Amino acid sequence: MEHLLDNPIYHALTSAHAHFAKGVEGVKYYQKDIAAFAGLKDNSAENLQTLYKISEADSLFVVFSKAPLTIPALWTLHMQIDMFQLVYEGVNMPESTNGGLTDLDQSHVTEMSALVELTKPGPFLAKTIELGNYIGIFAENQLIAMAGHRFFPTPYREVSAVCTHPDHLGKGYALKILQEQIKRILNRAEIPFLHVKNDNLGAIKLYQKLGFKIRTEMTAYVIRKEQGGEPENVSK
Repeated sequence: MEHLLDNPIYHALTSAHAHFAKGVEGVKYYQKDIAAFAGLKDNSAENLQTLYKISEADSLFVVFSKAPLTIPALWTLHMQIDMFQLVYEGVNMPESTNGGLTDLDQSHVTEMSALVELTKPGPFLAKTIELGNYIGIFAENQLIAMAGHRFFPTPYREVSAVCTHPDHLGKGYALKILQEQIKRILNRAEIPFLHVKNDNLGAIKLYQKLGFKIRTEMTAYVIRKEQGGEPENVSK
């Protein structure tokens, strides 16, 4: 039986994030500027063709898959990222560490985008902040570390965009932010999870120290629709 987290994007877009979803039955994707992710009920060639047919010209999507995925020739495969998916299995609530943390809002998006561009933790678009609970640390009025939430396949909540400015590594900022994120998720009776590149050994070690366990391998496929006509009508 498939676990919710075997297909986290699709299950997020058909549950807690349904209000962010576009698409048709079995083929969903996030609204433009929220996130560049598509979730398919199954990663079949037929569903990938449907995604191509209903999406706008020049659309770029990230699709997750546990099993190796063959991308139909009508898509251009730009990148393939091998990852681990980790789920929180800690037994104790993290200690209170929210001193020095700032809740980030729309007024911080320019700084957040700059930090993401520098550190490359994953996609962050103009309205990604609407996925919620972004917190950060500032030093001398500069945003130097942050993390927020992304996929929400109820009751699992993903911690995402974990990043620290290169000039401030090794100071425990990521640990502090992650402890607060875990605490906030657990306080809502939800389960934290996250994804990380499988060669990011430092991050994996930190996540495991906090109580995350590797659940499965996952691959992200970055695909672009290089050509195409007008999209068909899709649900909002």
